[in-house]
Amino acid sequence: MNPARYFHTLRHLRPVQFSGRVWHRINPAKPDLGAAPSLRALSGLWVQPVERSVSMLGGHAFRFLNVTGEVNSAADWNDPDQEKLWLYNLHYFDDLNAVGAAQRTAWHRALMARWVAENRPGSGNGWEPYPVSMRLVNWIKWALAGNELEASWVHSMAVQARWLLRHVEWHLLGNHLFANAKALVFAGLFFQGDAAAEWLAQGLRILEREVSEQILPDGAHFELSPMYHAIILEDLLDLVNAAENTGAPVVGAAAAEWRARAERMLVWLQGMIHPDGDIAFFNDAALQIGADYAALAAYAQRLGIGAGEPSLGVQECTHHVDSGYVRLERGSAVALLDVARIGPDYLPGHAHADTLSFELSLFGQRTVVNSGVSRYGLGAERLRQRGTAAHSTVQVDGADSSEVWGGFRVARRARPFGLAVAGSADALTVTCSHDGYRRLPGAPVHRRSWRLDERSLQVSDVITGSCRTAVARYFLHPAVRVIGESEEGGRLQFPDGHQVRWSAVGGGARIVPASWHPEFGVSTPSKVIEVVFERPEARFELSWA
Repeated sequence: MNPARYFHTLRHLRPVQFSGRVWHRINPAKPDLGAAPSLRALSGLWVQPVERSVSMLGGHAFRFLNVTGEVNSAADWNDPDQEKLWLYNLHYFDDLNAVGAAQRTAWHRALMARWVAENRPGSGNGWEPYPVSMRLVNWIKWALAGNELEASWVHSMAVQARWLLRHVEWHLLGNHLFANAKALVFAGLFFQGDAAAEWLAQGLRILEREVSEQILPDGAHFELSPMYHAIILEDLLDLVNAAENTGAPVVGAAAAEWRARAERMLVWLQGMIHPDGDIAFFNDAALQIGADYAALAAYAQRLGIGAGEPSLGVQECTHHVDSGYVRLERGSAVALLDVARIGPDYLPGHAHADTLSFELSLFGQRTVVNSGVSRYGLGAERLRQRGTAAHSTVQVDGADSSEVWGGFRVARRARPFGLAVAGSADALTVTCSHDGYRRLPGAPVHRRSWRLDERSLQVSDVITGSCRTAVARYFLHPAVRVIGESEEGGRLQFPDGHQVRWSAVGGGARIVPASWHPEFGVSTPSKVIEVVFERPEARFELSWA
């Protein structure tokens, strides 16, 4: 046990995160198995939502997080040999609303019947609040799409909603609390009567506070993960859809606010994608978890919500002031820069030690990347992927810029300062420092500058104070091949034939094997250029014709 680490972790938490955990331990609510309320008469204006990826491969076979498994018995719903997140996905029932779902209706109906029969109320993974929230929404969306629910399933949904009301995840807050509130609103709109009114009221109370708390003025979700941003944006669109499908007056004002926030969220997400249409990897981020920008924009359009236009600053520079990311565009280059804090102080569970990292696309090809995420939970690989050495930034004395530990914890964390953004006809320039290494002997500070023009990107790093070692890493996308390298530079070969020259000054460069993790369960071999500082300042440059 490390008392200092615990202190610097716990001191940021809110009182409700302690009291909520204690409350559930000393007041374990029992499932209320009473009869279900009657269903509300709906307007029938349900709009086609985002379609999920297919995850049900057969009557008993599933593929989640790029791992295939089967559920052949009641015990398999809680199989200890499967990862916790895989089991969570099993209980979500995303496939009800996936591509081609109508062709699998018989499988779906059998699976829903099995779930009700094989998952005792209040017991197992499926009754934890987050899977309950996801499943309730998916079952309701499936019903709103025109599928008929059996009476036993309707009863189970009511039991689940009553259980969720008594197990809201106040101790976790963030996206979990948002999902709880969304599910309560869905249940409150789907059913009617006093109980449904209570579910709806609680869900709306939570969302009234959390929408303004979690969605920053520039449109970003406050956990500062593009992946979770996409998830929360889809949640808002679903809430608008459900509210307008019922026409319930009590949600009218809330739905108008959700619409306005969703539009700003679309604009922010548009600024955080590469030319390939997918998100950059800052903090916990991977593909195939949240919907992509194109799917979300199309869903929003079906709801009459426009994406708006990105608010560009100087030249081709978009500065997301509240969230702390910067997008630079010039000629064939798109650079995405992390000059942000790691996330809300009381909720850093999805944060990485990636301060002052960046990603770069050239000629539409991802070139410099962060290494991504392939797993959750505890373990050395999860910790490595959260660490500074897995990102395109500078590591000092082998330490992480923010003290990530466990699966989802952070003790002392880096804070950026001194941000300057400038642009001219010649180039775009961004400079920023962070204090994450000041805790080390010599109190070193990392300052990084990016300069992008039509034909090159220069990245300059300065370490003030003193340190033993400093290494700048530039992770390359697996499709980018390194040729003719030396300690001073070499060339990068792209699949379409483009070539880019790279050079390093102020340190010796070496090419090291690495890995890229674009999806959960996926690890793809790649390369990283490491520049080992020989003096306090080092510069890396990419240039192209």
